Amino acid sequence: MFEIKTVDNPDERRDFPRGHLEAVHLTGLDFAVGTFEPGWRWSESVAPIAGTESCTVHHNGYVVQGRMRLRMDDGAEGEVGPGDVFVLPPGHDAWVVGDEPVVLYDFAGTMAKEYAKAQARD
Repeated sequence: MFEIKTVDNPDERRDFPRGHLEAVHLTGLDFAVGTFEPGWRWSESVAPIAGTESCTVHHNGYVVQGRMRLRMDDGAEGEVGPGDVFVLPPGHDAWVVGDEPVVLYDFAGTMAKEYAKAQARD
């Protein structure tokens, strides 16, 4: 059996301040297209939804457009831009650099399942 879906008709869309996520869900893969507007920062736009101090989602990504700065909880930093492929483990903040929206593809699977969703609390 094989599956084919198009991101032009996503299974779900999640909106958050200054951005949104569109996801398709297939057997063994959740694929997401994230769009982040200038001024977006994870710690300001998504942390209040997630309820965590830093992003706890693992990302395997490809940047289509724009630039994004990444900072790990341990202080390590880097920047990604068009054509960059990246692996970003949990425990980070990120923000848009400049005046161009960031569009990225996330193949990790967990982004499409968990990103920008309220976490269960005890």
